[in-house]
Amino acid sequence: MTDFRYWIERRTGLILPDYGALHRFSCEDVGRFWELFVEYTGVIERAHYTSVLADPTMPGVTWFDGMRLNYAENVLERGHGGPAIMYRIEPETGTTSETGGFGGSISFDELTELVARCARGLRSLGVSKGDRVAGYIANVPEAIVALLACASIGATWSSASPDFGLQAVVDRFGQVQPTVVFASTHYRYKGRTFETSNVVAQLKSMIPSIKTIVSIPYPVGVSEPVGDIEWSDLLGEDDDPNLDYEPVDFAHPLYIMFSSGTTGAPKCMVHGTGGTLLTHRKEHQLHCDLNPGDRLLYFTTCGWMMWNWQLSALSVGATVVCYDGSPAYPDLSTIWKTVNETRTTHFGTSGRHIESSMKGLGTDDLTALDNLPSTRTILYTGSPLSEAGYRWIYDSVKSDVHLAGITGGTDIISCFMLGNPTLPVYAGEIQSKGLGVDVQAYDDAGNSIMGEPGELVCTQPLPCMPVEFLNDPDGVRYYDAYFNHFRGIWRHGDFVSFTERGGAIMHGRSDATLNPGGVRIGSSELYAVLDEIDFVRGSVAVGFTPSGQSDEVIVLLVSLSEKDELTDDRIAKIKSAIRRKCSPRHVPAHVFKISEIPVTRSGKTVELSVKAVLGGREVTNLNALANPEVLKEIEAIRDALR
Repeated sequence: MTDFRYWIERRTGLILPDYGALHRFSCEDVGRFWELFVEYTGVIERAHYTSVLADPTMPGVTWFDGMRLNYAENVLERGHGGPAIMYRIEPETGTTSETGGFGGSISFDELTELVARCARGLRSLGVSKGDRVAGYIANVPEAIVALLACASIGATWSSASPDFGLQAVVDRFGQVQPTVVFASTHYRYKGRTFETSNVVAQLKSMIPSIKTIVSIPYPVGVSEPVGDIEWSDLLGEDDDPNLDYEPVDFAHPLYIMFSSGTTGAPKCMVHGTGGTLLTHRKEHQLHCDLNPGDRLLYFTTCGWMMWNWQLSALSVGATVVCYDGSPAYPDLSTIWKTVNETRTTHFGTSGRHIESSMKGLGTDDLTALDNLPSTRTILYTGSPLSEAGYRWIYDSVKSDVHLAGITGGTDIISCFMLGNPTLPVYAGEIQSKGLGVDVQAYDDAGNSIMGEPGELVCTQPLPCMPVEFLNDPDGVRYYDAYFNHFRGIWRHGDFVSFTERGGAIMHGRSDATLNPGGVRIGSSELYAVLDEIDFVRGSVAVGFTPSGQSDEVIVLLVSLSEKDELTDDRIAKIKSAIRRKCSPRHVPAHVFKISEIPVTRSGKTVELSVKAVLGGREVTNLNALANPEVLKEIEAIRDALR
C-alpha cells in the first residue's frame, strides 16, 4: 500500500501523506484513480480503452470503453512459477489426520496445460464466446480449471456447490440456461460421503438448455461417473500446448452470481470481466498485501462469491489453497491445522467460525498451531466479529498477525470496506474503506453521518457493480434492488457506522435492525455481548410485534451445547450482561433455546427468515438455507409467543 501511495505521488505530483489522503484522492476523481491503477497493476490488454468513465451517473455506467482483454490470460500469462493450486480434502470418518485426509498440488505450468486441454474440449462440445457454462462442483482443482477454460473462450461461468438439492440447483441454473454443466460425482462433509447422481440425473430434463454434463471425479473414494462424458475424455490427449485467448469487452459477462434468496427467488447478478479483475487485483495487491509466492486459503465453497474472489489471487502469482469439506471435522482445530501444514500466508474464514473456535479450541489445540509461523494475515467476512473475537486472535492464536475484516457482497463480488496493512487494527472495527470506494453512512433523510449507525451507501460508481441482472431486460429489478431508496445512490442494505479514524463497525442488515420503542438497534450489538458468555454457542436476535401492540420487542434465540439447558439463571445472566454492556432498551423481552442457528449455505445468519417465521410469514426459498429444519423449532416458538 505504501509503495502504491508513493507511486501515485510520483505519477500525479500530488502530496498524499497518509492513507486518508490517498483514499480522498481515489474518490474525488474516481475515474482517474482507476485509470492509474490499470497502469500500476499492468493489465494485459488486447485493445486499449478510448474513455475511462464517460458519465458517472448510476445506474448504467460504462467503464473503460474500447478495452479488450481476457481474464484467463491475465491469470496464466504473467510468468508465475511454483504451485498455483494446493488442495486438501476433509479427513475420513474415524481418522486422526492432522489436516485434510488427502491432498496435492498443481503448478502454474500444469494449470495452463490443463486449462488449454479443457478449453479445447469445451470447443469440441460447441461452446463459444457468449455461451454459459455451469459447475455443480466441489472445491477441487478441476473447478478452477473449468472456470479458466470458460474465461479463455469468452464463455460465462456460474456455479453452485454439490450440497445444493435439486430444486436449489434448478432455481439457479434454470435462470442461467447453461449448455454444459460440470458435475462432481460426490463430496464429503462431516465425515460422510454424499453422491450427486440423483440430482445430476434429473438436470437435463428440468433444464432443457443443457446439452452435456461432464463428470468430475472426486479426489478420494470411488464413485460411478455422472452425466455424459468423463473429465479425462473431455481433456483428451496432451498434444497441443497452445492456449488461445478470446479478447472480450471490459463489461463482457465473466460470472453469473446468485443472492442468498432466503426471502425470494435468487437474484442472478451478471459481473463483467474487467471490473472483476481490476477490483480483485486492487484488493489482493494493496489491501491484502498478497505477493507472488504467498498462499491464500479462504474457506469457501463454489456456491459463495469468496470462491471467485480468491481465484483472482492466481493473477498476482499467489497459490490458492482449496479445502473441501467441513472446517470443523473431526474437530474445530482441523482447518487451523491445515493452514499451518500448508504454510498458508493468508487465511480467510467467517467471523462466526472465529468465534466458534474461540469457544471450542483448547490449550493443546492452540499449542499445536505453534503460532502459525507462515501466516501474516487472517481475513474474515460473512458475519461481524466481536471485540472478544479480535482479542482472542491476538492473545491466543498469533500476536503479530494482520486481522482484517472485509465486507461487501455478491452484489459487487468484492468489498466496500476491508483491511489495510499500513494501519493499526482496532478491536471490533474493519480498518478502512476500500480505495476508489466512496462509501458512507446515511440517515433516513439521506444525510451523511459519522459515529452513529446508518444505511451503507456508495455514492460513486464502481467497476465491479453488476453489469445487469439476468432476465431483467428493462433494468427495473436492478434499479429497485439498489437505487430506489436514495436516487442515484447505491443503497446496499447494511447498517454501518464509521469512526473518526476511518474504521467501520457493522451492525447487521438494515432491513433486519431491531426497533424497540422506535429506536433502531443493530443486532451485532447484542451478539458482541453474547460472544463473551461461555455457555452461548450461537445467537440470533429479531424484532417481533406482539398481537395488539404497535411497538416491537426483541426476541433472542440462543444455541447451547447439547448437554446445556437454558435455565432461568442463565436467562437472567444473558439479560444482565446485555443491560450492563449495551442499555436497558437492548434487553430482549423473550429468550428461547434452539438446537442451532439457522444460516445460509455460506454461513450467514438469516435474521429475516427468523423474523418471517415468528411473524407467520412464509420463507419462500428453503433451499438457500444450510439447516432449514431449524425453522420448525422457530414455528413452535412462534406458537408459544402467541
